[in-house]
Amino acid sequence: MKTPRIPIAIQQNVMRSLREKLAQANLALGRNYPEPKLVYQQRGTSAGTAWLQQYEIRLNPVLLQENQQAFIDEVVPHELAHLLVWKHFGRVAPHGKEWKWMMESVLGVPARRTHQFELESVRKNTFPYRCRCQQHQLTVRRHNRVVRGEATYRCVHCGEPLVAEM
Repeated sequence: MKTPRIPIAIQQNVMRSLREKLAQANLALGRNYPEPKLVYQQRGTSAGTAWLQQYEIRLNPVLLQENQQAFIDEVVPHELAHLLVWKHFGRVAPHGKEWKWMMESVLGVPARRTHQFELESVRKNTFPYRCRCQQHQLTVRRHNRVVRGEATYRCVHCGEPLVAEM
């Protein structure tokens, strides 16, 4: 699948947000962390990922174009916070107290672990799973890991293991 082209105006808005939040963090932390590399190659239902070793943020171009302002306000700082936490504290829990502190106290953004974007345009084949409180759609990769006995997934709301629907 070909990666969609991001209009230059959107790229500029993303970069402006990244630079503003980085400057805000550097000022608050008394540091001079460098600007991370920004690429638009995230696929699937993830809005973005932070690659710690490469000091890189990967953003989902489809979800970015569909949710421009929310993406800039939430996803860019979310992924930047992961990189800053790694630089500032070393290896810690991905969404632990350090990340939450970085998001809320340093970057001034609510610390939400997951996005609420509509996913129909990026969702491929999925498999229905259930917990006590709702239905979930697992990707082919996650479904295959469950089938092979390599993983068990739990609902983030009720904590119950997800079970395949028949």
